[in-house]
Amino acid sequence: MKLQIVSGLSGSGKTIALQVLEDLGYYCIDNLPLELLSELVDKSLKNRLYIDKIAVGIDARTAGNNFANFSDILQKIKQMAIDCHVLFLHADVPILLKRFSETRRKHPLTNYQTSLEEAINRERLILQLIQDEASQKIDTSNTNVHQLRDRIKNIITLNDHPIMALQFLSFGFKHGLPDDMDIMFDMRCLPNPHWEPALRPLTGKDQAVVDFLTQHDSCNEMFHDITHYIDKWLNCYEDNNRNYLTIAIGCTGGQHRSVYMVERLAQYFQQHREAVIARHKELL
Repeated sequence: MKLQIVSGLSGSGKTIALQVLEDLGYYCIDNLPLELLSELVDKSLKNRLYIDKIAVGIDARTAGNNFANFSDILQKIKQMAIDCHVLFLHADVPILLKRFSETRRKHPLTNYQTSLEEAINRERLILQLIQDEASQKIDTSNTNVHQLRDRIKNIITLNDHPIMALQFLSFGFKHGLPDDMDIMFDMRCLPNPHWEPALRPLTGKDQAVVDFLTQHDSCNEMFHDITHYIDKWLNCYEDNNRNYLTIAIGCTGGQHRSVYMVERLAQYFQQHREAVIARHKELL
């Protein structure tokens, strides 16, 4: 049986996540009290032919929810041979404030004594124990609905593979570090196509940029050094019972060098591995 737990801050996209999971064939339950989670799993196991893919939304809306024992509950579920994953969604406070202002929805923790910002910060503290246990985290601050749907579909696809999935992620340092990376490589030492007027509006996916970077020995040496490292240590990560490994590749703006390297690495590893995907944080 597969169990996907979805949690996160109000306004970060949990409803969208559950909708995507429902479209993927999961039986979805939103706002389930934590104390009922084990009972749900137990009953589902006894009726395996009826339901084998469940997604559960757990958050701070349920009055009296105490997440102190969340780790213990999760461990017991995994010991029952359940394929269980925890997805946590979050966003920056200013973004959440803007979203609530635009939708005019009430935050579940606000009242006449608690402001919206105070409620968001309080919710973040309440859910910290769940966030600590999350195997997958998505920062939706700069993610639109369509991008979020694609991210979640990719995550579920990776989860469904019996082997460890490999994800390459490009990003720009000037936009901040991604929060869902396991390993990071810095491309800012490589020649920068940004300073070539004809290449500036392009990305690392465009052939002109590919040709420009590939002609430099430093780019090829960087590629070979990264592939050598991953080839050497990948089995060790797999032996550590990881479901997926995210390798972040960064450059200044996340448009040229990091995108080029991610595409090249993904193409290389797709030749002899399943579940290899390329994702670009700064490309819309």
